[in-house]
Amino acid sequence: MFTSQTSSFQDSIDVEERDDFDSDDIAGYNQKTQLNCYYAIYLYQGTRSETSEESVAWNKRRADSTTSQDDFSLSLVDSSLPPEAEPELRCYISRRLSKGALLEGMGNIATVDISVPEQNVGCYCCLLEQEHSPDQPDAEGNGYVICFMGGSEKGLNLFRQELDKYVQGLQSCLQTPELTNLETEIRPYLSKWYEESVLHIHRVVQLVQSSISFLLHAALSHTHVEVKSDERTKKDIARFIKAASLQGLSQQEATTSLCKAMSEEPPADLVIDCSTTPPTLSNTVSNRFCDDWIQAFLNAAESCNPFLLRQILENFKLKAIQDMNSLKRFIRQAEMSHYALFRCCQFLQGCGNGDVLLQNAKAEHSDLPEACRIIAVLEEFLMEPSQAHT
Repeated sequence: MFTSQTSSFQDSIDVEERDDFDSDDIAGYNQKTQLNCYYAIYLYQGTRSETSEESVAWNKRRADSTTSQDDFSLSLVDSSLPPEAEPELRCYISRRLSKGALLEGMGNIATVDISVPEQNVGCYCCLLEQEHSPDQPDAEGNGYVICFMGGSEKGLNLFRQELDKYVQGLQSCLQTPELTNLETEIRPYLSKWYEESVLHIHRVVQLVQSSISFLLHAALSHTHVEVKSDERTKKDIARFIKAASLQGLSQQEATTSLCKAMSEEPPADLVIDCSTTPPTLSNTVSNRFCDDWIQAFLNAAESCNPFLLRQILENFKLKAIQDMNSLKRFIRQAEMSHYALFRCCQFLQGCGNGDVLLQNAKAEHSDLPEACRIIAVLEEFLMEPSQAHT
């Protein structure tokens, strides 16, 4: 049993040797190579409604950068793409709009073949409808299409939520007539999409290095993290903790019970003080499970591959979820079999994540007396080895 468990765990860590990413996704990511990233923003106008004089003037000035269909037109507002690549992207977006494949506020990710050095590149597109008031019926059905290109389709899919949120942050900037704030607000914001939406996990691993295990344990155990640093670093670490946690993946009742249990006996906050180099971490707690992932994170960070880092983080969560499900199955079996209880003890000892698994199991089985009795026995079993070493 332990051989297969160890093999499965090693497979989840060694993503470089698996098919999670094609060789093309990983090749080219090193400290000397910077990923080429691009953006584009288009004015989308539904021509079924009457077009305002302001919109007509806009389109006349951009006649060479406008694609018209039967029911809409698409005009270039700004782009960082090479001149020969932009019309190709515009044609692609027009086809997607014609098929109804772009829904308002929901990002769409695909691979596009355009005239950039990478040729095949991942492309995120999102349609933002223009806010309008009842006395401005011309604005109905109009909006902007925002596109981000870089890496691969598979890589961008790992950051879909971050990209959706980043695009929504642009909404308030798009209300200015004729976008007079293009150079001062919109262009700088679009230019930073990769840095702000993708690189935060890489920055956190680079910052804490081998102490990343303490953050992983804090995420799994719902421990509060206090960061003494600038706002950007605080935001990066908060986003890392959220991405590494299992919050929202477990049953709502279990999450509520866990929060209640933690409010009764709250663990000490993990404190990260960035005033020193490297940062000083206080009240650190980890376990063998989290420690075993350190090298995988460090190797991916060294290769400067944020997509591989995110895949490793997702594999970390997947392995934790698999172990939680295994423990729940063992607990159900242990209610009827002493041998199953013995196997459950062996599993907790071998997985290296017993403290976190039992914490979550206790919350999830709080209303089941027999399961609670078994969990109490398992807790005593885990405490004995630690007491023996003190």
